[in-house]
Amino acid sequence: MRGGHAVFVQSLAPPPRMIVFGAIDYAAAVERIGSFLGFRVTVCDARPLFATPDRFPGAADVVVDWPHRYLQREATAGNLDSRIVVCVLAHDPKFDVPVLSQALRLPRLEYVGAMGSRKTHLDRLERLRAAGLTDTELSRLSSPVGLDLGARTPEETAVSIAAEIIAARSGGSGARLRDLDRQSIHPTGEDVALAGGPSPVHR
Repeated sequence: MRGGHAVFVQSLAPPPRMIVFGAIDYAAAVERIGSFLGFRVTVCDARPLFATPDRFPGAADVVVDWPHRYLQREATAGNLDSRIVVCVLAHDPKFDVPVLSQALRLPRLEYVGAMGSRKTHLDRLERLRAAGLTDTELSRLSSPVGLDLGARTPEETAVSIAAEIIAARSGGSGARLRDLDRQSIHPTGEDVALAGGPSPVHR
């Protein structure tokens, strides 16, 4: 307060975005949990048979386009920021490699994850290196995507992916709380600020 006047400032930001590439059954589960967590979810796939609003009713946008072309268009339009998380679930090199080549070169994306087995991951790395990506760029890739929860179903896998995204955003370890020796179950305000994550009242 100065000169007898109080000033109240409120900052309103749009919700963070989650872009899911690959309109498969796992994508439907990831779209649902992304929406639940407060993301504005976009699902993109080049196959119109799979990329339909009926299959992804909770998505803000369902886009029929090649993933790398859509991502490039969003980057050119200035629609990508440091709160964007990207999940590549197509599990097909002709879709995955071009879009990951772009995503991992964009400095502003918060998280880039890709689904696949260990064998698929190693093959994907070789393809990405052949496309010219550096080790530094490849180090930004979360693949195989998710935390080790023993997930089997699409819904369980979506929880695993969401847990990794939350941990990456907040600086969490992904360890069981019972196994941590710190007094508080929540990260300190300083830890959260350094990680660029949410308020420390959130797990």
